[in-house]
Amino acid sequence: MKCVDDFRLRFGKRELVPIMIGGMGVDISTAALALEAARLGGVGHISDAMLPTVTDRHYKTKFVSSKLKQYKINVLEADKSIVQFDLGQVAEATHLHVRKTMEAKRGEGMIFINCMEKLTMNSPRETLRTRLCSALDEGIDGITLAAGLHLGSFTMMKSHPRFRDAKLGIIVSSLRALQLFLRKNAKLNRLPDYVVVEGPLAGGHLGFGMDWEKYDLRSIVNEIQAYLVAEKLDIPLIPAGGIFTGSDAVSFLATGSAAVQVATRFTVAKECGIPLKVQQEYFKASEQDIEVNMLSPTGYPMRMLKKSPGIGSGIRPNCEAFGYILDGNGNCSYIDAYNREMALYPEIRKISVKEKMCLCTHMRNYDCWTCGHLTYRLKDTTRRNPDGSYQSMAAEHIFHDYQYSTEHKIALPPEI
Repeated sequence: MKCVDDFRLRFGKRELVPIMIGGMGVDISTAALALEAARLGGVGHISDAMLPTVTDRHYKTKFVSSKLKQYKINVLEADKSIVQFDLGQVAEATHLHVRKTMEAKRGEGMIFINCMEKLTMNSPRETLRTRLCSALDEGIDGITLAAGLHLGSFTMMKSHPRFRDAKLGIIVSSLRALQLFLRKNAKLNRLPDYVVVEGPLAGGHLGFGMDWEKYDLRSIVNEIQAYLVAEKLDIPLIPAGGIFTGSDAVSFLATGSAAVQVATRFTVAKECGIPLKVQQEYFKASEQDIEVNMLSPTGYPMRMLKKSPGIGSGIRPNCEAFGYILDGNGNCSYIDAYNREMALYPEIRKISVKEKMCLCTHMRNYDCWTCGHLTYRLKDTTRRNPDGSYQSMAAEHIFHDYQYSTEHKIALPPEI
């Protein structure tokens, strides 16, 4: 019986363990988690979601307080169009996080950065170009284009000296999305080095509508595989979303997939950025505790735990400090929902906004508990402590369980 270790992800002459840990933001996929994946011979992701906030936390920069100080006069204004990021600081934050991560890298694996197009930051093209090129500047092994079609992202990088050197891939949830991307970039003579095919059971933002249950990862992968064969395109496919055991992974690898991307099981790793207290909520969750909703201001459906403290919160928009979701005109659907509630209930000191969520604030504070559909199975991957809590695990243990397990077995961590 085959296991994941019987296969290899090939980038030219380079061979890796075909396990990629997804790029969960905001700093859920930490540098420590990505470094473990690389040390073990696979691919790890860091995320560039809200990097100025992340570098403030890890490297004692002052980007958030600096931005707030600059726009403090606008805090009580409904119009956020003047609130802009300093592109120099965006570049500095990206340079710092990527450089520190790459300097610490050990092992034969690779480290990629997950870059969300929907992080519009009140200047979509300029901020995206800055983030992409700054990551390339600091020697990131690869960039995974996420949360959007990214039709112009290759063009933004085409003049960079590492445009054809770094591994560049894209996340899609349909053949149509991939076709649009390939058609748009055909003149660049530069195919993606890999395509992550994310199915409807993935965590966080989904590339589907609220009818996500009608779709199936394997069907989408098969459709894209057939298209690539017909077009004679040799692009590695990496399925993602709902791949919970090594045997799940083998079922894709044995039918032509190059690797698998996994994330849910690593949300409860010791190296993950989710606080231990919140990890316990993931362990305790039942299938009924998980929902897909439209609370994200990005317009994408989002999967999360129903108990997320950010749901229904009427916190004042913190765009002057954050503002990562502001569109090119300084708008955000949470601001609109917040202002409507304020107008309806001017006498209430603490309003509730049920329509949308202030994603910047609640992701920063780990109050938006995004998760994969199979999070309810996490309790079966570990041991219960005498006090009723669950034991978190080392990323190495989870990685090796994927790598060597068979027959859908899951190895429990050593007893403490």
